[in-house]
Amino acid sequence: MSRTTAPSGSGPLKLVVVGGGSTYTPELIDGFARLRDSLPIGELVLVDPAADRLELVGGLARRIFAKQGHPGLITTSTDLDASVQDADAVLLQLRVGGQAARGQDETWPLECGCVGQETTGAGGLAKALRTVPVVLDIAERVRRANPDAWIVDFTNPVGIVTRALQTAGHKAVGLCNVAIGFQRKFAGLLGVAPERIQLDHVGLNHLTWERGVRLDGRDVLPELLENFGPAIAADLELPLSLVRQLGTVPSYYLRYFYEHDNVVAELKVKGSRASEVAAIEKQLLEMYGDPALDEKPELLAKRGGAFYSEAAVNLVASLLGTGSPAGAVQVVNVRNDGTLPFLADDAVIEVPATVGRDGAVPLAVPTVEPLYAGLIAHVTAYEQLALTAALHGSRDRVFQALLAHPLIGQIDLADQLTDRLIAHNREHLAWA
Repeated sequence: MSRTTAPSGSGPLKLVVVGGGSTYTPELIDGFARLRDSLPIGELVLVDPAADRLELVGGLARRIFAKQGHPGLITTSTDLDASVQDADAVLLQLRVGGQAARGQDETWPLECGCVGQETTGAGGLAKALRTVPVVLDIAERVRRANPDAWIVDFTNPVGIVTRALQTAGHKAVGLCNVAIGFQRKFAGLLGVAPERIQLDHVGLNHLTWERGVRLDGRDVLPELLENFGPAIAADLELPLSLVRQLGTVPSYYLRYFYEHDNVVAELKVKGSRASEVAAIEKQLLEMYGDPALDEKPELLAKRGGAFYSEAAVNLVASLLGTGSPAGAVQVVNVRNDGTLPFLADDAVIEVPATVGRDGAVPLAVPTVEPLYAGLIAHVTAYEQLALTAALHGSRDRVFQALLAHPLIGQIDLADQLTDRLIAHNREHLAWA
């Protein structure tokens, strides 16, 4: 029999991580252990079909909890339905097709002169097509087990996946680590506690700009750009002149739009990020198997996902009512509902929101300048078509989504990419 989500102060929680065999997971476990006062976990279940990886990750997770004195029970399972029974929250961090599929996403678009990247362009569409049906199936099984459980999606492409979940009526919020990464970066440059920094963060997942950086309520972005502009621009791999001209800090994913052709040329020389990640993952899994290891290794920082654990703990704690203060402001992927008036209400945007037991409510956003609003609207239209293709299939729908993407937009190019996408993903597309 299912239960309702545990009210604030009612005792330890049950959390489930789907994709628990990911090499990311020890980052998450470390956060759960350090921040246990905010999120009192009684049981944590790591679920993954890859039993061999799961045992390696699960063993390290238990050692991390033990070292930090966390009393929670960590179990591992390949049985999703049994695992999500009585769960208060379910975190999704899966990769359909694994690093092999990612490697393809980052390779075949380059054959057509387009950026190869797992969340942007044609590769991002391929990932969405593979991922959305799987995530919706998982979410439906969670709903059957406990309709009150919250679903937190960290699975890319987060915006499209979150929109799919919300459209299907699930209690879902999307999460990305880009915003918290910027918060920590800016706090470090200024030498202040991260909690004193609030971001005027606006856009879509992996398509955002920091239009303000508020230290105790005062916008210090001009000072940051003046004093630390070269370091910020270097991190973004964008020209300092552009960053200063914009007066904002774009997400580093904007480089795929602002310097597309340069990025393509670079990728053709240095190869895919997937091969680098696969090598890192191999080393990490070997390290995770060492029974003497009882903390997340430094190498994990090269895997990506920095500060994911803090963002996840803050979000889940607010959704379940165990965090403080109530109604905390966090950057999440949330239903638009008029926040950006040039988008449909059911679009999913990435902005600061107040988060509580009833979900996430976007804060008011100052008028978005045409330079940003135009690209946001364009990519949102693509995301809507991408979701339609993921839900209903067909070559025509894939072609339309690619034709609508601002990095593609040409008939012959979209046609070539459609054929390659289907050829490389046929085993994951029920309709192909």
